[in-house]
Amino acid sequence: MSIMDKLKSNSKIKETATMSKSQYFQAKQSTVTDVPMLNVALSGELQGGLIPGMTVLAGPSKHFKTSFALKIASAYLKADPEAIMLFYDSEFGSPQGYFENFGIDVSRVLHTPIINVEKLKFDIMSQLEQIEKKDKVIIVIDSIGNLASKKEMEDALSEKSVADMSRAKALKGLFRMITPYLKMREIPLLAINHTYKEIGLYPKDIVGGGTGIYYSADTIWIIGRRQNKTGTEIDGYDFIIKVEKSRFVKEQSKIPITVTWEGGIETYSGLLDVALLGGFVTKPSNGWYQKAGAENKVRMKDTLTKEFWNDILANSEFQDFMEKQYQIGKKADVTLEIEEAY
Repeated sequence: MSIMDKLKSNSKIKETATMSKSQYFQAKQSTVTDVPMLNVALSGELQGGLIPGMTVLAGPSKHFKTSFALKIASAYLKADPEAIMLFYDSEFGSPQGYFENFGIDVSRVLHTPIINVEKLKFDIMSQLEQIEKKDKVIIVIDSIGNLASKKEMEDALSEKSVADMSRAKALKGLFRMITPYLKMREIPLLAINHTYKEIGLYPKDIVGGGTGIYYSADTIWIIGRRQNKTGTEIDGYDFIIKVEKSRFVKEQSKIPITVTWEGGIETYSGLLDVALLGGFVTKPSNGWYQKAGAENKVRMKDTLTKEFWNDILANSEFQDFMEKQYQIGKKADVTLEIEEAY
């Protein structure tokens, strides 16, 4: 018996294996959404997407955080008819119709109301302990940012107005416990969170909840927005996903996704700026756009179609150009500048 075999047989942990054969270092299946730039924000590539682990979507109120989470969760459920969503709800701001708007069958959603961090911790640990690797489950928490601690609630009931120092510690413990389960059971978790402004001359957005969230998350988005107008009328918003942390995407990358009042998420939004930078689309005159090598010119609204983007998205040179812009370990020849959002 070799030393490796002896050490492996001595281990009390059944998953112990030679690293070259370990199941935890094999490629993980990703969930690809139908919005290419959402895939880029998750993985740095057009055909990538969500993988097991924790993704945090943070931002101020009314910044489409829950909608982005449901869009991603919907893709996960559509990819496997046996998949289930475990939805932890502390805000109760998403009625059934909201889920159905994203194509989610609510009979495949287990809704669990939560009132404090400890209740969440006890229930999610119980669930994760029972879930097996073969089970297809996605977890959504809406939201971490609005969740009180047990002590905070007890103090309020006792009419004590003292500072609560336990919440950050409780959240850190929660994420410390669930992280190994998410990886070992191959479960994606989407956590909605809030941000606050750092005090200083040039304040920046800080993700709430303490350092535990930063340590445990694979991906953290801070979502900003800017108005999208026609004349003086607001048609919707350009939401800017700033990648605060990622295993795959260059940190501080900014990815725009347009949402309109009538159509919701514009599937092909965010692509045009990158395509223009790389010469895959040109702007022959003000207000007109043209695919490289094509003869016909189109207006902006006509660039947001499957017909316009199909061959560009299938172009390996465009895929490579996109990865150089956003993926860790790849150097961009030219850098795309996206203005800050609020």
